[in-house]
Amino acid sequence: MDETVLLTGAKGSVGTAIREGLADEYDWRYLFHNPPPFEPDHPYLVGDVSDEELVAEACEDVGAVVHLAGDPRRDAPWDSVLENNIHGTKVLYEAAVEAGVEKFVFASSNHAVGHFETERKPDLYRTHDDFMLDGTELPRPGNHYGISKATGEIIGRYYHDEYGIDVCNIRIGNLTRGHPPVDYERGQAMWLSYRDCAHIHDCALQAEYDYEIVYGISDNDRKYYSLERAKEVLGYDPQDNSAEWKAGERAG
Repeated sequence: MDETVLLTGAKGSVGTAIREGLADEYDWRYLFHNPPPFEPDHPYLVGDVSDEELVAEACEDVGAVVHLAGDPRRDAPWDSVLENNIHGTKVLYEAAVEAGVEKFVFASSNHAVGHFETERKPDLYRTHDDFMLDGTELPRPGNHYGISKATGEIIGRYYHDEYGIDVCNIRIGNLTRGHPPVDYERGQAMWLSYRDCAHIHDCALQAEYDYEIVYGISDNDRKYYSLERAKEVLGYDPQDNSAEWKAGERAG
């Protein structure tokens, strides 16, 4: 993609993985909630994603948006997720459509489907269990944050159907730098390495699709999120596996 790509929430963990892994791959424009404690290597703006004027400026002459911004706390209060995650996503979609943006990649979350685990844990975290989510299931949020992410997917469905913008929702798993959580079965099952995180977002920016929901995890032996749709539609080719890292192989 030759056009500018807007990355919101650029200082968070997912944003950091993308900035570090894809720094030279795109003409980035970053949006930070607060001034970054470093000098970014691409142009940037600072402010709230719910600020209509700021977001309109951020979307000018942009070909694609990668939207990560919002309150990331699993225990975030309702007022915060309503303003920052739900309303902010709507504001950004409005600005993107107005600016003629063609592609919108939305950072959804495993928390959008968290209650699928409630009656199945801990077995679904283990290799002998064959339960699998593939993105066609309805959301079952596990907290207010999960509600906001499921709502973001629905907002994207509307803007795709109404205005034709291409949308890819990535239900991101458990992103950690370096090794996966060694003694945490759930974390191993949904582990996403920094390398694979950057790669799946690169794929989402390059692939052709209409409206998609895919899961963003590494290719772990233990997993209850299917990667088939991400592989088929996006060309995702994950390189890491929590089981291999635990066995002594280094993962990115």
